[in-house]
Amino acid sequence: MEKVVPHSLFTDHDIYLFREGKHYRLYDKFGSHSVEVNGKRGVYFAVWAPFAKEVSVIGNFNNWHSETHKLLPRWDESGIWEGFIPSLNWGNLYKYAIRSNKGVLLEKGDPFALSWEQNVQASSIISTTWYEWNDKKWMANRWKKNNLEAPLSVYELHLGSWMRGVDDPNRFFSYREIAERLVPYLKEMNFTHVEFMPVMEYPYDPSWGYQVTGFFAATSRFGSPQDLMFLIDELHKNSIGVILDWVPSHFPGDANGLHFFDGTYLYEHEDPRKGFHPEWKSHIFNYGRPGVKSFLISNAMFWLDRYHADGLRVDAVTSMLHLDYSRNEGEWEPNIEGGNINLEAKQFLQEFNTAVYKEFPDIMTIAEESSDFPMLTKPVHDGGIGFGMKWMMGWMHDTLKYFKEDPINRKYQHNKLTFASMYMYNENYMMPLSHDEVVHGKSSLIYKMPGDEWQKFANLRALYTYMYTHPGAKLLFMGNEFAQTAEWNYTQSLDWHLLQYPVHQGMQNYVKDLNAIYTTETSLYQNQFKPEGFEWVEANDGDNSIFIYLRKGKEEDDVTMTVLNLTPRVFDYKIGVNEGTNWEVILNSDDEKYGGSGVKAEVVDEEDDEWMYRPNAIVLTLPPLAGVILKQKKSVQNIKKAKSASKSRKRTI
Repeated sequence: MEKVVPHSLFTDHDIYLFREGKHYRLYDKFGSHSVEVNGKRGVYFAVWAPFAKEVSVIGNFNNWHSETHKLLPRWDESGIWEGFIPSLNWGNLYKYAIRSNKGVLLEKGDPFALSWEQNVQASSIISTTWYEWNDKKWMANRWKKNNLEAPLSVYELHLGSWMRGVDDPNRFFSYREIAERLVPYLKEMNFTHVEFMPVMEYPYDPSWGYQVTGFFAATSRFGSPQDLMFLIDELHKNSIGVILDWVPSHFPGDANGLHFFDGTYLYEHEDPRKGFHPEWKSHIFNYGRPGVKSFLISNAMFWLDRYHADGLRVDAVTSMLHLDYSRNEGEWEPNIEGGNINLEAKQFLQEFNTAVYKEFPDIMTIAEESSDFPMLTKPVHDGGIGFGMKWMMGWMHDTLKYFKEDPINRKYQHNKLTFASMYMYNENYMMPLSHDEVVHGKSSLIYKMPGDEWQKFANLRALYTYMYTHPGAKLLFMGNEFAQTAEWNYTQSLDWHLLQYPVHQGMQNYVKDLNAIYTTETSLYQNQFKPEGFEWVEANDGDNSIFIYLRKGKEEDDVTMTVLNLTPRVFDYKIGVNEGTNWEVILNSDDEKYGGSGVKAEVVDEEDDEWMYRPNAIVLTLPPLAGVILKQKKSVQNIKKAKSASKSRKRTI
């Protein structure tokens, strides 16, 4: 076997940016790259191990012998080891044999590897992300789909348990097999985006992908990098956006991973009060170290660049921002200002958002953040963190707590559903009914609902009505759309057989129609992050558990009204409306086709007298445990105004 040949992909400017923590395309330099040197094709390797005494490449091409292919340290003291090995090609297995300053020999996977094996001591695989994309039209126009004034309805999905092999229930579908089934399903269900739980390589299935070892590698459980690209390509060709879960908050202590990488705490904090996560038994990145910042931001760029991801949902932001997260008194150290905010993590997140939005202004970043940390979705130049959206965890907790109550007691919890209007425009919110709410003994959504079977399904349809008509983007975890009865189990497929039963089919049809209305009624999304897009009509009728509110688009007559009757009682209800407005019911969750009782929601009377501080009123028949959506018809007065304005414009021309 030929020896390592001196070679470098780094320029002086690369090294300068790396030292400053400002190099955001490290994947073009580090890792393994197929190149030609002096007329010979082979592979160039580069790895950051500043405190190592010696680094070599070991693999199936040299019998894993650490003395055969030793890399060379750069002369500039950047801590980078590099070199070229002729005759290697894609598919070879390799690791870095790193001898620490204390003489300990460590065998580490490549932090920048594009593929990994599937085993506990997984090796890296020399691979490529070359792919001939066919989503040019989507990429040119995705700013319209990712716009905050566009409908954003997200289907959260775990690739290993959404659907499995029909021939063998233990067999994973490949990325391409998933594409064949998922793309038509999402189109039929009218979702605008899909969010994949982590696709980055991870060794431990029970972590669901949140314990990442291969940050730049698509997990080989489901196929090659090109297979994942094919899945994303197919989604894009069908106008469906792709959001990837991204985990910059922590990493596992696997022997072949980032932990103690060069015999020192290179990627994590040495101080366990900052570097070790007591709840997840994992290691926390050192956000103040320039090389680590470049690594993480480059990783975000990589998935947006090479895989055409349309957004990143950033996991566990609360744990990143708070030094005392999951720690008792005395287990954490205050920052230099005496507070509990991790100032280095805050700055890192600001730099991350600034960098990715500068390079990809038409993507979205979404924070999973459960505290009241201020200005998370405000611009960095105004002192914010710069995220596009954050999960509305308060709304989720309050809503589920309310709907768990027996209807007879809901009047005592009435403010649980009205409280969100006190803060819903503080940030750009996405409302999540995610995987976290249907695991670990929390039960499925349908079994959180009280009552008999009919009441459970009626309650869940009403909850979805509330969610889809509430300001903000939407996220629904897989299985919730057809009322999966069992808790989510990552080891098996969803219970698709439930769709043979009318109540589950009805729920699926209802979510499909809710998505259709949400994505076509502009009043439900144009102003979803602006105060002018929402108005209470009735927020205080706790005795009857009635909630009534308007959603408004940009045009004066673009208005929908949602009426929630969250008791099993059927009755006529008087509602105040503006003068000259007419209303028609466009969706009733109690319709028989959805599994409801079939009580018709209809306007049975119109009155001229003032009601609810409005000049006119309508009387609406309210079905039991139901959500009703009404659309305002154009008023006679406004039609006349529009015609008059049109004639005026013609005269001017």
